[in-house]
Parts: sequence; C-alpha cells; structure tokens
Amino acid sequence: MLEFLNIHPAAFGLDISDLSVKVAQLKKSKGGFSLSSFGEFPIGPGIIEHGQIQKEKELAEILRGVRTQVQGEKIKTPYVIASLPEEQAFLQIIQLPRMNKEDLESAVRFEAENYVPYSLDTMEIDFEQVAPVVDHLDHVDVLLAALPKTTVESYVAVLKAAGLIPLALEIESSAVIRALILHETAPVPVLVVDLGATRTSFIVFTGYSLRFTASIAVSSSRLTQSIAESLHIGFAEAEALKIKYGLEDPASASGKKVLEALLPPLTDLVEQIKKHINYYESHAGHEHLSAPISTIQKIILCGGGANLKGIAQFLVGELHKEVGIGNPWVNILPTSLQELPPLSFAESLRYATVFGLALRAARAHDQSSSSKS
Repeated sequence: MLEFLNIHPAAFGLDISDLSVKVAQLKKSKGGFSLSSFGEFPIGPGIIEHGQIQKEKELAEILRGVRTQVQGEKIKTPYVIASLPEEQAFLQIIQLPRMNKEDLESAVRFEAENYVPYSLDTMEIDFEQVAPVVDHLDHVDVLLAALPKTTVESYVAVLKAAGLIPLALEIESSAVIRALILHETAPVPVLVVDLGATRTSFIVFTGYSLRFTASIAVSSSRLTQSIAESLHIGFAEAEALKIKYGLEDPASASGKKVLEALLPPLTDLVEQIKKHINYYESHAGHEHLSAPISTIQKIILCGGGANLKGIAQFLVGELHKEVGIGNPWVNILPTSLQELPPLSFAESLRYATVFGLALRAARAHDQSSSSKS
C-alpha cells in the first residue's frame, strides 16, 4: 500500500511506534532470507502520540542515526519501507462488480465515499483486490484502506528529513500478517493479538487478506503500571516482577500478588477480545473459503507482551479457543528455528512488524534482481 516507486532497490524495514523505532534488513540466503541488520531505538515521550508525529525534527534526528547504529551489518541503502500507525487507519472489505483494472480504481474511489467516515479530500485512499480461496464469484472483493493525508505527509516529511527515501508506506497490520502467517494464507479465520508497549492491536486474517483491525489501550506498559500501583513500587521494579513471575507462580506470596495485580487489566483484555471477536463474526460474510467458516478458529499472540509467562494458557482458559505464540521467522527462514543469534525468539516477538516490512523489501529486491539476470 502507498507505493511510491516502481523500482525495487535494496531497502530495509522501519517500524515507527510511539515509544521506539525498530529497524531490520534481510538478505537472500539458501532457501530463504537471513537477518543481516536489526536494532531498536527509544523515542522520548511526546515526540509521537497515538501515532501522530508531534515533533518532526526530533524524530528525524533519531532516524538519521539508525542505519549506522544497528546490530549486524551497517545499512548502506537509504531506501526504506516504513510503517504507518494502525490507530490512524481505516480498513474495510467492499464488494464491486467484476470489471477491468482501470475501471476498478475509479469505482473504488467513488464507492469509498459510502464507507470512509471522513471527507475523502482529507484522506489518502489505497486498495488491493482480494483473491478468493474459492473463485465462483460474480463480483470482486476489495480491501479499502484510508489514512489522513496529514499523517502520511508527516511521516514522509520526517523520512526525507532524515535522509531516507521511502519506497512504500504500509499499515502495521499488513506487515504483522506478512511476518506471522505462513505463506500469508489462512484457510480459516485467525485473530492476531499484538500486545505492544502502548496498545494492543487485533487483526483478523482469513484466506489471503486482512478482514478487520482495531486497537485498544490495554498494553504491556499498562500491565506493569497495574503491578506498580497495586504493590506501591516503581515502574522498573514492577516490570522486573512481571517478567519474573508472570501468571505462572501463584503459589509464592510475591507471585500471588503479581497475579492479583495483573487480573484487572487482563480481564479487560479478555472482554475486549470477546467483543471484537463477536463483532467480526456477526459481520463476516465475504470470506469465500473452501468451507463456510466465519468463526475465529485460532488466536496468535505477538508483541513484547506475548512473552508474559502463562499468557497463552490464561487466554485459552478464558476464551476456550486455541491460543499460540506467533513465529515471526516463519516466512523468513527455510526451517522453523526457535532462536537465531544474536536475536532470540522472545526478542523477535517485538519485531513482527518490522520483519514484515523487511520481508516485503527483500522479496521485491530479490524479484527485481532475478528479472534482470
């Protein structure tokens, strides 16, 4: 989405969130790709708020240094595929009659007025046709995406001010799916729960496409803050207790206190998951799968919060659905590895978005190079 150039030079992925920037570059290797460069850089409070850049100069200064400060190989290319904030995006599956590509673009922009709850003059509109798993349709399904022009222009301006050249900008959820879903295909509806530092994102994917996204305020930081407030301790000490005990040690006095402190925000998380599952399942209807399944069959966890001990088992007990930890390497490595030094599997759960961005860059460059040879 929002691709700026038709050429595909070597590029890297750049995930920009409220509190950090993550960077990753992949290189072609035997049977897949290898991680050649990666890094995470903190962003001070107030520079980005709820996905909106408040201080462009400060963010550009941070981005200006990331290519030389990464772990692994220094990144030489200025070309980048960067993320756009999920909370600023509007996505909707729409149906249109079958038509040629040129007419489809005009029809999407005309039809968008009926779906996008903002003036189209203020929005960047993009779309992609959704391929059905079973093709017996008299229509086409289209994934419509819209973001405020001011948001997109702000991100582009910061990237250019940092000496970077954006090849494409992509909504976070698209990148997460590319990283976590094997071959980017799901025969049944899957819910990805991305437990981030400042928010949690819900992403429903089925067939070959995103179907639904939403963000809520329950976050990994909020879990830590709940421990800090309950036990009257500092944030850093609360974070250490959260990591040490999680949800798995209610037998010890400290573990029980941590669990009790975590239950209120986790109960909120469970209720939000139930609400969003119910919403999706009551509105599903254009999946066109090989079997008529409209209910969420599996939940996949990613983000730093997925490392909370016992979180998957807790959600299984509350939701009565299959819950698993996602594998951000599944479309990168030729075989499934639990650890790839120097980035551990646990650390890589925080890199799902930027891995998806880097994977898009690496695939496009690989295809471009292959076509020239």
